[in-house]
Amino acid sequence: MDYIILDIEFNGRKFASDLPMEVIEIGAVRLDEALQYKDEFTSLVKPVYFSKLNSFIKEKTGIPQEGIDAAPGFPAAAARFREWLGRSEEFIFVTWGGEDMKRIVLDARMHKLDDAYWTAIPYFDLLKGYIRYKNVTNDVSVEAALAELGIQNEGSAHRALDDARMTGDIFRAVFAHLDFERIQYYKDVYSNAKERRMVKNAVRTMAIQKQPQTWDVLVEKFLKDKVNLDDPRKAAELEAYFAAEVAARAQKPRKAPAAAQKTAESASSAAAATSATSATSAETTTESREARR
Repeated sequence: MDYIILDIEFNGRKFASDLPMEVIEIGAVRLDEALQYKDEFTSLVKPVYFSKLNSFIKEKTGIPQEGIDAAPGFPAAAARFREWLGRSEEFIFVTWGGEDMKRIVLDARMHKLDDAYWTAIPYFDLLKGYIRYKNVTNDVSVEAALAELGIQNEGSAHRALDDARMTGDIFRAVFAHLDFERIQYYKDVYSNAKERRMVKNAVRTMAIQKQPQTWDVLVEKFLKDKVNLDDPRKAAELEAYFAAEVAARAQKPRKAPAAAQKTAESASSAAAATSATSATSAETTTESREARR
């Protein structure tokens, strides 16, 4: 089993557009079962839309425009990548978050390529694994994780191959603490993290305010005019997420209110003191009886 540490850079934009975001760089490092470096892959990719990189992407990634101009399109770059991947008899992807798998699948579909190849590859989300290992709730960047682990950062952030190398360093460092039962496959997601977080927070608020925990109430009071539910797939996904959050909260043991807990503790202490006093009195009475005999 080989581990393919994968990183994808894509042409994100600051402005709103109906045109798709696209892969502009693929970077990957192959590690063997012993986590030893074997080889690596890198390729720039020329996008169909916005082939002229905007200033934000240039500054963020450092990818030169002339490199993009001379790069192959996604079909050719993906074919080269598949050929390189074929050197492993068996492998899984290791990614920092789920966006890398999403971008490569969506680009395959845009170019009418076989997306089944990519969706059939298992992958492990190292970001989630690292968060569980550290027992934190907020996302952590690759750079921050390296710093926390005391690993020297020797690459350039937001260049695909360098990011893959750095992610591989993190993978090796925390490997023994990872739960590989959580390996997954790509699946389409129609909502985003912000929308799911809104649902989760709404469920908590509804419980505190003792509101009816129904989907209709949540939509009317918490999502209306904030989340577009015109796409039935997104609506169904968020409703399922809502139901799972409600069920999860119902299974959590409820803590007694602080005042009630304090009262219970005081009552317990008082009962213990009374019991001790009674025992002492009984012992004293017994001693007095013995003395009178």
